[in-house]
Amino acid sequence: MPEAHAASPDARPYDALLLLSFGGPEGPDDVVPFLENVTRGRGIPKERLKEVGQHYFLFGGVSPINDQNRALLDALRKDFADHGLDLPVYWGNRNWAPYLTDTLREMVTDGRRRVLVLATSAYASYSGCRQYRENLAESLAALEAEGLEPPKIDKLRHYFNHPGFVRSMIDGVLKSLADLPDDVRAGAHLAFTTHSIPTAAADTSGRTEEHGDGGAYVKQHLDVARLIADAVREETGVAHPWQLVYQSRSGAPHIPWLEPDICDHLEERHAAGVPAVVMVPIGFVSDHMEVLYDLDTEAEAKAAELGLPVRRSATVGADPRFAAAVRELVLERAATESGRNVTPCALGALGASHDLCPVGCCPARASKPAAAGADSPYV
Repeated sequence: MPEAHAASPDARPYDALLLLSFGGPEGPDDVVPFLENVTRGRGIPKERLKEVGQHYFLFGGVSPINDQNRALLDALRKDFADHGLDLPVYWGNRNWAPYLTDTLREMVTDGRRRVLVLATSAYASYSGCRQYRENLAESLAALEAEGLEPPKIDKLRHYFNHPGFVRSMIDGVLKSLADLPDDVRAGAHLAFTTHSIPTAAADTSGRTEEHGDGGAYVKQHLDVARLIADAVREETGVAHPWQLVYQSRSGAPHIPWLEPDICDHLEERHAAGVPAVVMVPIGFVSDHMEVLYDLDTEAEAKAAELGLPVRRSATVGADPRFAAAVRELVLERAATESGRNVTPCALGALGASHDLCPVGCCPARASKPAAAGADSPYV
């Protein structure tokens, strides 16, 4: 355990943790307004949004992500209290209530001046990191426009290779393999799946003059997949073949996105004679709509059509080990900010990610101010 974690819990200089997430509708009447928030500025007609919203209407217009964030909040607060860490935890969303600006306003009213942010995305990419930092900058600017003094905000580093994130996924794969019929278990392949993004965004993820040529999104996922596959081999004695695949593509057909798609992959594996597949959603913190529909509904329907046995392993969700990992990341960052020695906790070949996103990290097509990074206008 790192040195800073062995001492009595001390989150100073931070006085609050903010759980920052995507948000989701909580009823049929919320679906189109929610999608309008998600697609604002793209000029997508309302009728088209109603078509897109059919995924949500299949589940009563309710995305599971908000309830899952509530469960994670409870897990974090319990873990902090159980370990004597006196740090209040707030929650704000990008696209639905509780909205980020409202939550930051509440935090300012409560006297919070130094805020640490946990985003529900574990990897480097524009949509998973930089865009959240842009959202933070927009909200801080809104508070300034109201005459409020915005708090200083930092963001926890990418936690894709933290043991508390990886271990629960290993256990999920082991459970899914054990749930397969005996005659197909040993030959099962592992399909590690994550959100597809444009190849241009993948190529520039993590790209900076100081930190190399990019490609961090794919590299980080491959590192986690390798960690899990190796651990499964060690615990079962079986080396299950594996591949990183993608899901949830939403862009224009002429724009290249990361491939192969999970359904195409299932067809290819079935044609190759693979007896079973375990789908491992390493790119997702919880079982939100893109897991519930794209894997549990669409991909499982494809597998049933093929006659291919499949299982879908669990995301980390509110696993107590993940809550503990967040506490360790908070104390690690607090120690660094206070000038104390700390050894970052990370598995795999890539090591711990940077604490402070450097200038040019995960660039967007249009440059916007972004908080919680080296290029932040809020210091």
